[in-house]
Amino acid sequence: MIITKTLSLKAIYEFTGHQLFWLTGWMTLVTLLYYFTGWKILAFPSLPLPLIGTAVAFYVGFKNNQSYDRLWESRKIWGEITNTSRILASTVKNYHSGEPNAKNRKAVRRQIVFRHIAYLYQLREQLLEPAEWEHVSPTRSWLVGHKNWERRAYLNGRFKAELDSISMEKYLPEQELLSLECRTNKATHLLDTQAGVIQRLFDGKVINMIQQIELQGSISSLHSHQGRLERIKQSPFPRKYATYSFLFVCIFIFFLPFGMIGEFRNWGQAGIWLSIPVGTIIGWIFVAMEMIGDYSENPFEGLHNDIPMLAICRGIEIDMLEMIGEKNIPSPIEAKGQTLL
Repeated sequence: MIITKTLSLKAIYEFTGHQLFWLTGWMTLVTLLYYFTGWKILAFPSLPLPLIGTAVAFYVGFKNNQSYDRLWESRKIWGEITNTSRILASTVKNYHSGEPNAKNRKAVRRQIVFRHIAYLYQLREQLLEPAEWEHVSPTRSWLVGHKNWERRAYLNGRFKAELDSISMEKYLPEQELLSLECRTNKATHLLDTQAGVIQRLFDGKVINMIQQIELQGSISSLHSHQGRLERIKQSPFPRKYATYSFLFVCIFIFFLPFGMIGEFRNWGQAGIWLSIPVGTIIGWIFVAMEMIGDYSENPFEGLHNDIPMLAICRGIEIDMLEMIGEKNIPSPIEAKGQTLL
């Protein structure tokens, strides 16, 4: 996630700057063809292009709104996971049955918190698995997919120290780690284990029935939150919306230099050359809008537009460890440059 108030010129160029080269080339090619041939068919009247541009702008704007909804919903769900995690840690620590001979089982309570932290990092890892429709295509068979893999690797490299410090081994016993290896959905299995441990606390009269229901309610909420995140991850933005938006922008860019020439030729022969910079800027604006929406569709790619899951997980980890009185508390994740992972 980019956290600065405004993007630097370098960041803007890295994201959309390369589009200026082919846009300038296309505008220049059509302008040169008209200038040296004088073919009037290359000069469009002023009405068609604004109509196409208005229609494309409405469509791209609609797509961008829907893309942002996916991004914002993902962030809200992670906020709910944060709240549920804090509730779980507080209740696990403080709930006691009140039975005269009930044991405290402090080690079991501590392990529940540890297992939950392992669950958070496991969930993050599962959400970052690349899907076929995402920009980090698992096949890497196309140019953009390969470039985005490089971007993801570069971003992970900047947070290498923080990522290397994450290890479920310090939170899960070896036996549990081995049992996870054969599981398809490891995060779900960890929640199921938590539910079993809470049930055993009730069977041992460490907690009473009402407390057990509340603790199991937290586990159920986490199942629900995880399912909603998986829905966003596993359900691509409708491909027709995405594909036609890209196609419409391409059509508009194709006709743009012809419309620019038709307008600027009224300024004389010298005015025709103004169609190149003006058309390039207009085309770049439409391409940038399309790319912003396109990269907002998938909030779990490991790229700059993602939800900062690593920082969120670390924040939850710190809160839960402090609640149970642990001394070895990790440091919060700090932004690198303009990005928080």
